[in-house]
Amino acid sequence: RDDGRFYLFKTYPICSYSGGLGPKVEQGDRQAPEGFYLVSLNQMNPRSKYHLSFDVGFPNTYDKAYGRPGQNIMVHGDCTSAGCYAMTDAVVEEIFILVREALQAGQPAFQIQAYPFRMTAANMTAHKDDKWYDFWKNLKEGYDYFEISHLPPNVAVCEKRYLINASFVNNARPDPAGKCPTYQRLPVSRAPAMQEASTKPASKNNSAALAKPLGSVLGLSFGPSKPAYSAFTLGPATPGR
Repeated sequence: RDDGRFYLFKTYPICSYSGGLGPKVEQGDRQAPEGFYLVSLNQMNPRSKYHLSFDVGFPNTYDKAYGRPGQNIMVHGDCTSAGCYAMTDAVVEEIFILVREALQAGQPAFQIQAYPFRMTAANMTAHKDDKWYDFWKNLKEGYDYFEISHLPPNVAVCEKRYLINASFVNNARPDPAGKCPTYQRLPVSRAPAMQEASTKPASKNNSAALAKPLGSVLGLSFGPSKPAYSAFTLGPATPGR
């Protein structure tokens, strides 16, 4: 929005992904990455064999600090996955269009925050005995920052950990595997309360436009879509959370 903060636009289901909870640690483990990633225009692939795709940017600086190999981890269509986040073709078209429009309009990159589950206190407690619990506590720092501020966290890596919303003294550059330089935490600016949605009914013309696929509204087409799949989400979702 005009205030520079991000608000929920729409929720899309993941049609399929492989592996279980936890980060991707090696090539061929069929795990989907968890962590903070950046996507720029050169990572977009409109000619993907999976209808459309963009590379999430694995391995990132954190992954490289642990020597984790891998490449070509995508968000794509076709509802089939071997470590990627696979969507239906219709869903990936909407996401791809939104991303492309933002990047071509001058936004240098957008951030992906990949979490194993909603990182509420209750869900964290439910997973306190998992071997990845300490890693997830580190991810939760970024999760909480975004929930409070509605701003993508400033992410650095040092001591093989994500460092969220920090400013390094004398603009020091952190070594991902080395000791963190001296830094201070930046203040967190809380997002204003959401305004109530307007109850004014949409006109017939607006209603018809909203009912159309985003691509057709913008006059864009990516060819015939594949047969529809049943969309579902995976993971330890907690009812009502």
